Amino acid sequence: MRYVKTITVKNVVLGDGIPKICIPVVAKTKEAIIEEIKGIQQYHADLVEWRVDWFEHGDKIEKIKEVLQELSPIIKDFPLLFTFRTAEEGGNRKIDTESYVKINREAAATGIVDLIDVELFKGDAVMKELVESAHHSGVKVVASSHDFEKTPPKDEILYRLRKMQDLGADISKIAVMPKSSLDVLELLEATVIMKEKYADKPIITMSMSGTGVVSRLTGEFFGSALTFGAAKKASAPGQIGVEDLYHTLHLLHNSL
Repeated sequence: MRYVKTITVKNVVLGDGIPKICIPVVAKTKEAIIEEIKGIQQYHADLVEWRVDWFEHGDKIEKIKEVLQELSPIIKDFPLLFTFRTAEEGGNRKIDTESYVKINREAAATGIVDLIDVELFKGDAVMKELVESAHHSGVKVVASSHDFEKTPPKDEILYRLRKMQDLGADISKIAVMPKSSLDVLELLEATVIMKEKYADKPIITMSMSGTGVVSRLTGEFFGSALTFGAAKKASAPGQIGVEDLYHTLHLLHNSL
């Protein structure tokens, strides 16, 4: 089995033990975003993801920075994952590549963000530029790929995860849509192969919708380092409540 190096963000270690839980925040206004993140402390979660594409001013970097400044004293020890999910990958907003790069680069430079999400299909040049600038700012990069239509073949899933790693990402993530139970097995098999043969950094994989919910629960068995649980509104099909997720992960862990 290949040794997978862990990644530490604040006091959270990704890639070791029970998969960590990330709560996505998809509120639209500054006030709602702040209020929701204030309530994160009550949940059994390890990270918080701000889905900037849902923010009403998500295409305006100065407005984004205003929110980040107000979040800074609130998030405390919670690592903050900054994600602008584009419409092409299931997000809530379209954006041109130049603006996408600027928003991610400047968010990372604030010193408030701990990780940024960079979409693989933005291209190698964008990935390399944002990895370099994020690392210069002391920020980790989650490279991502989302397919809301289907589950690609196992070899394609592996290709994408390996490419993300090769482009310098600290964590490689893929989410796919199953059309059958066999599609879920395809994703899980690719996860195991990636972890055991190729990964030298943590990976995140998930099969979406109710059909794929098992993939959100069994990361400790198959190799996914993080899973997403909804506190209020889910950010993707198949997400379950964070407390149910927490208890199930620990139930499974205790059976090992």
